[in-house]
Amino acid sequence: RHRVELRLAALYLKSRRYTDSLRMISSLAREVKKLDDKLLLVDIHLLESKIHYALNDLAKAKAALTASRTNAGSIYVPPSAQCGIDLQSGILHAEEKDYKTGYSYFFEAFEQLTNLDDATYKKETVVALKYMLMCKIMSGNAGDVKTLVASKSGLKFAGEESLDAMKAVAEAYISRSLKDLERVLRDYREFLDNDPIVANHLGKLKDDLMEQNLFRLIEPYSRVEIARIAELIELPTLAVESKLSQMILDGKFEGILDQGSGCLVVFDEQPPETMYKATLETIGNMTQVVEKLQKRSEGIILGQ
Repeated sequence: RHRVELRLAALYLKSRRYTDSLRMISSLAREVKKLDDKLLLVDIHLLESKIHYALNDLAKAKAALTASRTNAGSIYVPPSAQCGIDLQSGILHAEEKDYKTGYSYFFEAFEQLTNLDDATYKKETVVALKYMLMCKIMSGNAGDVKTLVASKSGLKFAGEESLDAMKAVAEAYISRSLKDLERVLRDYREFLDNDPIVANHLGKLKDDLMEQNLFRLIEPYSRVEIARIAELIELPTLAVESKLSQMILDGKFEGILDQGSGCLVVFDEQPPETMYKATLETIGNMTQVVEKLQKRSEGIILGQ
């Protein structure tokens, strides 16, 4: 019965019924803890971690994964279950932009799944390899993607559309072409958007690449028409204006958008403001002085 409920909770997660899935898994965890079935607890906490990750609660996702790993450490865990833990570990590290550690977990899962040499796990093996390629791209090592795909292990999955998509993303990133990246995301939408983890990271990649291209274009100017920037970067003027506005608000550079003339005005970099920091330090020191004087006065009063 417990395994059936676990499967149902997984189906709820797949259909994005997160509240139902979390409610069921929480109730199931309480019951199974009383039975002390550690192998089942490994799977329960692993699924719980995936649910919290889907809800963007990274702290609880990590806590649930730790619980799963703790239970796995005290018993023999089948390689397939260990691979699931490694994959989730890699996903959480990638979410924190620790792509190097994330890659190592994905690689560990990929090797174990490859050694199983079971057609049943082909889908999971391809996913692990896809996430490995994703980490290489996001960490700025897109040049390694072609080597990984052409390796002995990678050649086993030649022709997989999702891997071809990641290879095309890597090529677009190497060329630093935002237009090529958008074309790849459009052409391979079926294989990239269906995976929320890949879609999330590639969205960040697109934003980073757009910022890099915009920085390169506006660097020589103190005043430039937004329409001209949009023409050079080959994107809609409204999208470019929105991105420039966001970059200014985030403090990426100093400037304003002159709506009247449709221009971007870029200011020279100002030295860092130190007055507020010094003021806060002064207030902090005054607070310490007042607290010490208060303690001394209390001592004098008590002495009387």
